[in-house]
Amino acid sequence: MSNEEKKARELANNFISKSVFDMSDKELEEQREQGKKFAIICVNEILENIEATKLYHKESKSLPLNQKYWLEVKEAINSL
Repeated sequence: MSNEEKKARELANNFISKSVFDMSDKELEEQREQGKKFAIICVNEILENIEATKLYHKESKSLPLNQKYWLEVKEAINSL
């Protein structure tokens, strides 16, 4: 498992509100989807901040490494 996949799981798991043993299959699926949704919101906020920083520092023409990382985390979240 890549670092990006680990981060994707970590972020999504932060938004699971109950123990998996306390949920029905339907509740578990709903919690998983909610976790993914909220994790994507977090990653989008990070990416927007990176874009704003790039606009402020126009001399940087290359894709920042952390932006590439967060784009890969976002892809990993979508794959969960």
